[in-house]
Amino acid sequence: QVELAESGGGLVQAGGSLRLSCAASGGTFSSYAMGWFRQAPGKERELIAGISVINSDRYYADSVKGRFAISRDNAKSTTYLQMNNLKPEDTAVYYCAAETGGQYYSASRYDYWGQGTQVTVSS
Repeated sequence: QVELAESGGGLVQAGGSLRLSCAASGGTFSSYAMGWFRQAPGKERELIAGISVINSDRYYADSVKGRFAISRDNAKSTTYLQMNNLKPEDTAVYYCAAETGGQYYSASRYDYWGQGTQVTVSS
């Protein structure tokens, strides 16, 4: 069973950038599709980015397309989320997650979760 730990959250001004990291341990990282979710106060958790096992296919929610980029380094068992041109509406707790069935684009298929990291974007 894989364990996930996010880092890199914080407070940033609108228009700024952050890079989130998610370190995995206790499993075979290269066999998991990985995703990033976020949950804003009063809203449901949403899948915003996903990446396939072989690092060739990606999914992005419309709300982040063109601004966020997901990547993975299988040698380091780490997934990243580069966030550029941040907006106040990006304020949320960000979670990374792992999926075992290859459906990196399907929010309901993710099996393992990190504890989350807060991202706050000030206007």
